[in-house]
Parts: sequence; C-alpha cells; structure tokens
Amino acid sequence: MTDRRNFLRLTALGGGAVFMSGLFGHALATTSDQAGSAAGYDDFYFVQLSDSHWGYTGDANPDAANTLKKAVATVNQLEVKPDFIVFTGDLTHTTDDPKERRKRMAEFRDIVSALNVKTVHFMPGEHDASLDNGTAFKEFFGETHYTFDHKGVHFIVLDNVSDPGARIGDAQLDWLKNDLANQAKDARIVVFTHRPLFDLAPKWDWATRDGDKAIALLMPYSNVTVFYGHIHQENHHMTGQIAHHAAKSLIFPLPAPGSQEKRTPLPWDTSAPNKGLGFREVEAELKESHYEITEFPVTKG
Repeated sequence: MTDRRNFLRLTALGGGAVFMSGLFGHALATTSDQAGSAAGYDDFYFVQLSDSHWGYTGDANPDAANTLKKAVATVNQLEVKPDFIVFTGDLTHTTDDPKERRKRMAEFRDIVSALNVKTVHFMPGEHDASLDNGTAFKEFFGETHYTFDHKGVHFIVLDNVSDPGARIGDAQLDWLKNDLANQAKDARIVVFTHRPLFDLAPKWDWATRDGDKAIALLMPYSNVTVFYGHIHQENHHMTGQIAHHAAKSLIFPLPAPGSQEKRTPLPWDTSAPNKGLGFREVEAELKESHYEITEFPVTKG
C-alpha cells in the first residue's frame, strides 16, 4: 500500500466524502475502509477549487475577505502535493466597472500565487467573463478554452461562460470536434467546464444552451469524466457513460437544484462558519480505470 493511499484513507476518516468515479461510467460511494483497501495508487492527483468570487461582500459570507486565503493555506498543508490545481471559474465576483474587474483579478492572482504547487490552471466563470466576452480574464490568465495532457489523461477546458447567452458556440464546438478526432475512442479524457453541460436547473442558469452538442461529441468516447463548478455544491450526474461532478464553492453554498423558487445563497451559519464550502482532490488511477474524489472543507482543522 502506497503512502499516498494511506494518506487518502486518513483524510477520508477525517470527514472527506470519498467517491469512486469509473472512467467507464460507474459512480458509487465507498466507505473509507473500501477506499483504503485497493493497492497500486501511484499515478497522480489534482485539486479542484471553484467559485471563489473574490470581491464579494454580503451576508452570505461575512468572512469573504479571508475565505480564499484560508483555502490556499489548507491546500498548502496537504501532506502530499498535487500534480496540479485547477480553478473551475468565477474567480472573481461580477462588477460592471472594467477597472474594478481587473483590480479583483489582480488581487485574486496575487492571493493564489501563494499556492505551493508549480502548475495551476484557470478557467473563467460568467462572473469573470460574460460582461466583456472574457477580455479581462485573458489579460490575466490566458485563453478561456484549451487542452493539456498529463500522465496519460487528455484534459479539455471548455468555455461556456464568455458568451452571455450561456453557449459554447459553434466555433468552439468545431475546435472540440477537431481535438477529439485526435483521440482514441478509449482515451482517458477529463473535461473542465464552469456551467454544467446538461440541463440541471435551466431556470436557475444551471445549464449550457448548446451543452447537448458537446455531450454528443464526447459520447463516442468510453472514458470521459466532467468536472464543473457554478452550482456551489457537490453534485453527481450521469449522461450515458459520462460522469459529471460539481464542486463546492469557496464563498457560499447554494440550495439544491430547483428546491426553491429563487437561487439565493444559503444563510451564513455563525455556529458553523464555512459550512458547505470546500474543495476536492481527484486521484487518477489509470490501471484500475477510475478516479477517486475526496471532498475537503475550506479549513480542515
């Protein structure tokens, strides 16, 4: 049993929810003992953070000026350093003022520069990009959609937020089609988006208007997993063999999909600060063809 495997078992016992997400479409909860029983976990893992909304002020998080910093400190305290970190959108909170938008992005960039991981990937959320089609985001963080490869997995970052109509768009869909054409049908593929690609709660903007076209392009591939943000809570969904996993937020939780009329943040709980907030680490085990997901609170201690 590897040191990394032992570490996962300990963190699961410490309160992280562990899921096994099959690259072939199987997704099931496991106990911490089951999670610690398999051998051979020596591939790689990454950390997903989402929806920090830097610049937000309001009752939903009276500690908003510190929450992101606490998350950075917590990630830096992980006993095993992740291969990379990915932020799946809404790095900053929306503002109509272009100057203020850039100020918030600069502050966010400076805070996360303290992460002690060499590689950090960024993608926009609608709060970052929908008012200027991603112009300011590109100035600070580069392209809004791109690909990269890591240890046998092909990662695709899709932009479904720069278009204010919540679309990926034909040009990007053509780009996706061309990229996938270079992949074997059983290639290990991970997709990062901000909004869900499927219709989770369209009346709450929890959908992508042409997300079905992206899913159709991905469907011929047997080993696809999608990680996204936007809904400020953990959620697991299947479209055919494709598993979709939503991440918690770093600013405030939102209600369960469609559970109330409006998509208002859940009230701040003074007795349990940071309740419902968190990040996740994802371990890729290519030999056994699955990912293991461990959820952490913003602060572990």
